[in-house]
Amino acid sequence: MIERKFVSQNIKEFLVKEFLFKELSRVGLSDVKLQRTPLGEKIIVVASRPGLVVGKGGSNISRLTRELKERFNLENPQIEIEEVIDPRGNAAVTAELIANSLERFGTARFKGVGHKALGTAMESGALGIEVLISGKIPSSRAKTWRFYQGYLKKCGDISISGVDQAVQIARTKTGVVGVQVRIMPGSTILPDKIKIIDQTQQVSEVVTTTTLELNEEESSESTEKSKEEAPAKKVAKKAVKKTTKKVAKKEKKDEE
Repeated sequence: MIERKFVSQNIKEFLVKEFLFKELSRVGLSDVKLQRTPLGEKIIVVASRPGLVVGKGGSNISRLTRELKERFNLENPQIEIEEVIDPRGNAAVTAELIANSLERFGTARFKGVGHKALGTAMESGALGIEVLISGKIPSSRAKTWRFYQGYLKKCGDISISGVDQAVQIARTKTGVVGVQVRIMPGSTILPDKIKIIDQTQQVSEVVTTTTLELNEEESSESTEKSKEEAPAKKVAKKAVKKTTKKVAKKEKKDEE
């Protein structure tokens, strides 16, 4: 059946993505895209540090391609690497940085880590950011700490299509800590955004347009007048030349 084929393909894509996210855990991995081409499977890895993905002399990529062939029976996997344009405003990169800092420095500084993530995201031009850190922080009881700044959509289609979301896990001494990041980038166009145009600007624009039109009309009229006057001037010049010639001839005859 065709449905089973599509389901099996989607399952394979999910497993490939899960494998790559596990293998490339500390490279600022943002997204993994899988495309099918006539030459083989094209895997696009979007990361903030592409040098770590490549490895020394391409050793890491060759290892990944070999493992993808063996594990998932891919014929000719081709891995391409794309760099994240702005890692500060990327939810996956931000979540990974928070998780790495919690694993490295412990859960005692979780508030500073959360506020730092807010500041870096807002500096990148994001409209809003929300960070949820849940786990045994700072006591033995599990809690969920929420850090937020700016404006963030929580409902509607814009909350899915216009908000970048990511989830990451930090394995600390006290236990597993979950990190969830939502960022609304500055490029999102909100449907309920209203622009208020100043009336003074409109009036000034109208005045400038009217003056320009008047100037254009005056210039066109002057050009038309000049065109009409031009042949009359030519006739007058010819008449003057004829009279001067006649006078000169008469003077010559009188002298003779």
